[in-house]
Amino acid sequence: MRIKINGTHFPLETLGPGRRLGVWFQGCPLACAGCMSRHTWAAEGGRESSVRELLDLWREALDRGADGLTVSGGEPLEQAPALAGFLAGAALLRSVAERAGGARRGPRADFLVYTGYEQDEWDPPRLRALRHADAVVAGRFRIAEPTALVWRGSANQRLLPRTALGRARYAPHLRRRVTGPAVQVVVEAGREPGEAPAAHLMGVPARGELTFYERWLGERGLRLRERSWRP
Repeated sequence: MRIKINGTHFPLETLGPGRRLGVWFQGCPLACAGCMSRHTWAAEGGRESSVRELLDLWREALDRGADGLTVSGGEPLEQAPALAGFLAGAALLRSVAERAGGARRGPRADFLVYTGYEQDEWDPPRLRALRHADAVVAGRFRIAEPTALVWRGSANQRLLPRTALGRARYAPHLRRRVTGPAVQVVVEAGREPGEAPAAHLMGVPARGELTFYERWLGERGLRLRERSWRP
């Protein structure tokens, strides 16, 4: 099954607990004002991937000790059938890894999904897509409602554990406030000769934090030609 994605990264350490595989879906019709990920909005953007390709990445992440999987975007529920297939396959691989690792393996890896859709907007296809999600961060980003709650961009967004694993893993974080770095900076070399490096900011920045990172990167000789959070 095909999936339109914007990118992937491991280890992701700012969207959920521990070291995680991050997968960003492409396409979002919600277009929240102030969103830092405008580059993930256009359905024709990003690149074509597949459930099989993403499951290969998840298998590699598990082999490297991943604590979880985070799916964001973009809006993952705009590709509900593909998300359902991916999470079902990821759950199967998680079970296989647990059986293979036995007592040597650490805590079970969890699945966290970000969506701008509220619970009352989860129609049957969207609910099926979230069947294997251990926790969901739900709600549109509202720039006028800042919050210091960890992994959430605005005060209206809710962290919703959905399984026994989700409740065990996320209960301590429901009211936890950010105390450390909320953004992870990853700099990638250009893919083609002469192509400028790209800086990726991953996480949920506090108000004013993106401006800070612009300066921080500039002091290290990296000038941003494009900023995904600006029109």
